[in-house]
Amino acid sequence: MTDRTRLAASAYLAFIALGVIWGSNFVFMKWASEWITSSQVALLRVGFGFLPILIVGLVTRSLHWSHLRHLHHFVVMALLATVIYYVAFAQGTALLLSSLAGMLSGAIPLFTFVAAWLFLRSEPLNPRSIGGTLLGFFGILLIASPWGMSVNEVSPAGVGYMVLGSASVGLSFVYARRFVSPLGLPPLALATYQTGLALLVLLLGVDLGGVSTLFDHPRAAWAMAVGLGLLGTGVAYVLYYFIVDRLGAVVASGVTYLPPVVALMIGVLLVGEPVRALDLVAMVAILAGVGLLQSGRRQ
Repeated sequence: MTDRTRLAASAYLAFIALGVIWGSNFVFMKWASEWITSSQVALLRVGFGFLPILIVGLVTRSLHWSHLRHLHHFVVMALLATVIYYVAFAQGTALLLSSLAGMLSGAIPLFTFVAAWLFLRSEPLNPRSIGGTLLGFFGILLIASPWGMSVNEVSPAGVGYMVLGSASVGLSFVYARRFVSPLGLPPLALATYQTGLALLVLLLGVDLGGVSTLFDHPRAAWAMAVGLGLLGTGVAYVLYYFIVDRLGAVVASGVTYLPPVVALMIGVLLVGEPVRALDLVAMVAILAGVGLLQSGRRQ
């Protein structure tokens, strides 16, 4: 096996690992949110995840004082791609089954497309891209089921928070493409500045009252520290940028297909969450919509 083949194989293993890590985040958020607030979940997640990113950034010498002249861009990315995103997803997961929250996360590419079309006018409008977007949003509507008023009714607020988080990430991608990517900075440096500033914002704005309660419950504490922090934030960023470097951004974006499926499997098979046939149809609609959208972009 050549060195190039080994590197490609390791990149695809990282691809699978990242999909599993991101997909498992939802059950970890669910466990943590039983004891602390959603903003506290976001704060601790960023806190535990920032350290490994900072260490790798320092070891690889990706960080430089001259980067601080772009501080305003880093602040915007910290807000859109970390603070709002993490708080909204934590709140949405607290109100929904972890499997449903994971399914809804598959809609992130849809919001990215809409934001890019609105603000950059860089995305192609053709039958596939339009149809894929509509199909994906139809899947979200199926999960929300606003017409259903049963005992197992899905929380509209929970769906709303997941939509808010997805939209925030979509806007962050567009902002990064317009203002951050042209800077030519190392991706690992951007991740370090983004998470570091997000940690500062959360420390200044989050009430820490009762946060120690989490550590009275070992399962939730380990889920937060290792699952959401070390793996879901720190290792995930490193893996993502490794995949981008080895396989390219287009292939790396395909990892968004895995978390909804992983979250569903964990929620149903390991946690015992109920699943409706309508939810499965909705997940297929969202993923199919994303796939159709991507094919429309290539076309």
